[in-house]
Amino acid sequence: MVKVLFVCLGNICRSPMAEAMFRHEVKREGLEKKIQVDSAGTGDWHVGQPPHHGTLKILEKYSISAEGLKARQIQERDLDEFDYIIAMDSDNKRNIEMLKTAYPKAKIEVLLDFVPDVQVKNVPDPYYTGNFQEVFDLVEQGCKNLLDHIKTTDLIGKEGHAK
Repeated sequence: MVKVLFVCLGNICRSPMAEAMFRHEVKREGLEKKIQVDSAGTGDWHVGQPPHHGTLKILEKYSISAEGLKARQIQERDLDEFDYIIAMDSDNKRNIEMLKTAYPKAKIEVLLDFVPDVQVKNVPDPYYTGNFQEVFDLVEQGCKNLLDHIKTTDLIGKEGHAK
């Protein structure tokens, strides 16, 4: 089982959007038994709260389920429990890396590093910009490319056979 954790600042806008979208893609491809998805925030301000209404609205617009999404804060143990920890921006990546144990299991990446042709490298925070459509479009590209990466790297062996 490949475990993926999306992380933003408060876990109410970007990372739950990515979690819901990635889960949607994983289900669409029939990989629910091979890939587990979650999200968290580096801050604790919104722990226990549902996603921001802007995130819920954009997910609903594209018929993506937000069921079960509730903010939580990333913990040190997440670095050993997840295979991929995907930050929405470089600031959150730095905050995640501050939690590092000596040899964490997780690969810590920024989502848009999986989208080489995009002009921006950080997913902007719609909590401040209000532009949930822009964030959705960026997260969608990143999630699709990340899923392709995981399928190629983690789910298919060197001879092209499923692991």
